Amino acid sequence: MTRGQRLGVSPEWMAAEWDRNLDLLRVKFLIWATLVSLTFAVSIPAMAEDNQLAEARVLNQEAGALYQQGHYAATEPLYKRVLAIRKKALGPDHPDFATSLNDLGVLYRVQSRYAEAEPLYRRALAIWEKALGPDHLDVATALNNLATLYRTEGRYAEAEPLYRRALAIREKVLGPDHLDVATALNNLATLYRTEGRHAEAEPLYRRALAIREKALGPDHLDVATSLNNLAAVLDDQGSYAEAEPLYRRALAIREKALGPDHLDVATSLNNLAAPYRAQGRYAEAEPLVKRALAIREKTLGSDHPDVAESLNNLASLYSDQGSYAEAEPLYKRALAIREKALGPDRSDIAASLDDLATLAQRQGRYAEAEPLYKRALAIREKALGPDHPDVAESLNNLASLYSDQGRYAEAKPLYERALAIREKALAPDRPDVAASLDDLATLAQRQGRYAEAEPLYKRALSIREKALGPDHPDVALSLNNLAELYRAQGRYAEAEPLLKRALTIREKSLGPDHPNVATSLNNLGTLSRAQGRYAEAEPLLKRALAIREKTLGSDHLDVAASLNNLAVLYLADGRYDGALRASTRAVEIMMKPDPRGGPAIRGLYDRAAHGSPLLHELRRYR
Repeated sequence: MTRGQRLGVSPEWMAAEWDRNLDLLRVKFLIWATLVSLTFAVSIPAMAEDNQLAEARVLNQEAGALYQQGHYAATEPLYKRVLAIRKKALGPDHPDFATSLNDLGVLYRVQSRYAEAEPLYRRALAIWEKALGPDHLDVATALNNLATLYRTEGRYAEAEPLYRRALAIREKVLGPDHLDVATALNNLATLYRTEGRHAEAEPLYRRALAIREKALGPDHLDVATSLNNLAAVLDDQGSYAEAEPLYRRALAIREKALGPDHLDVATSLNNLAAPYRAQGRYAEAEPLVKRALAIREKTLGSDHPDVAESLNNLASLYSDQGSYAEAEPLYKRALAIREKALGPDRSDIAASLDDLATLAQRQGRYAEAEPLYKRALAIREKALGPDHPDVAESLNNLASLYSDQGRYAEAKPLYERALAIREKALAPDRPDVAASLDDLATLAQRQGRYAEAEPLYKRALSIREKALGPDHPDVALSLNNLAELYRAQGRYAEAEPLLKRALTIREKSLGPDHPNVATSLNNLGTLSRAQGRYAEAEPLLKRALAIREKTLGSDHLDVAASLNNLAVLYLADGRYDGALRASTRAVEIMMKPDPRGGPAIRGLYDRAAHGSPLLHELRRYR
């Protein structure tokens, strides 16, 4: 038996089966070859596509690094290249293409290129909503970014529902105690704080802080951020005693976690200096501001915009104390840095111009101040649009300059436009609206239009009491303004309780040695003198003088004003030797040359609210 027979298979069949197997192998090979060729035909473009997307990822990382370093001009072409690659490879409706739109929008926003940023943000939001659904976390991110753009542009009414929707999405998807919910709470609170809605902002900041402390522990850097934000809104409300320990705790966390020379430590130092400056605690504020400046110069170099911010802070501290010669070169250096780093038309440039103009105005250098204020206004109108709250600030500053020069007809329409902008952008019951009402009232008072001034002062007072509480320093300012109007009209019985309440608020909120306490003492003493109550007036005026000498230095112009007020009292009381000594010292201070030449007396009269007989007499020698 052959093998084939034993297996039960005829050899013919076997031969035929073998041939058929060969045919099947050939078919399989052809199929395999076809599949391979088709695979290569598909995978070659796929590989090219993957390579493009890989390139996009690398470019995106490079762009992100450049962005973090502030190299925006170099960042833009990289982001645009990534955007083009993703559009070609993934299509215009892909979520990753939306990410690129968002990245480019962020870049434009930080450069104040708002008109270019907005359509990118809107398109990214639309893509994510369509691709991912309306309640996706990426949609919340897009809503947040668009809201932040609107907040920056002063479009607060448009920003709020976006922030609220972003918060709602995160609470729904992540739960009420998630860290991203804390971020959303913080963003909404910041909007409210910007609008002056401090009572609404504070509980949101507190809830964000509680979430972060629970999730991250008490010493985490994000907790320091929340502490800082809560302190800032308390600071805004004049709650300095409550804000200070929060600022200090944030500083301690950052120093421990990051080391003493980190940039975030510099930020905390600046923040802690703010309530000290507000309370007139200049000796405590100055070393903090100087240390922040040193950290930034060492870390960032001498020409970084953050260095300009520190220079500006130090200059403002000096300006508050009347040290104009020390303040001016710092303001000028800050402006030069910003112009070089940011270009001539950024909002930060306008802020520096305003600071320099205000310094010149305080010294009576009106011809120098005016073009600076006008340039700041032009920059803000161009960058932010004609109805932004910062434009209102510029209008207000220029109007103040005109008012100081007696150019009332030019000042009034500017003040009115500033008020209209603030009422529209911020609502009619916000503190900035009260400031505009005060300005218009003061203008009317200077022109003797007392009946017109009174309801404006009263409305400003009502807004501040409602928005800030009855014991805020700005409420004291309103009380003082209304009282001075009554005093000017001889309505002493109505003025006195307002001045006493203003003094009480300032002593409680600012401390007994603040320059604003000296102002209240001076006003109350002047009122007593006007009523012939010389024995009551003298200790008030003397205490005001002592505060000013202690906080501002013996040669400050406000010291000269206090000496002048005492001299008028002594003259009225027949104490001629005392009057001569006080007036002689006042004149010596006023006639001291400023660093730019000419006597310091030039700026004093315009800073005095109502003047005095001796000062009016001295006007002949201007």
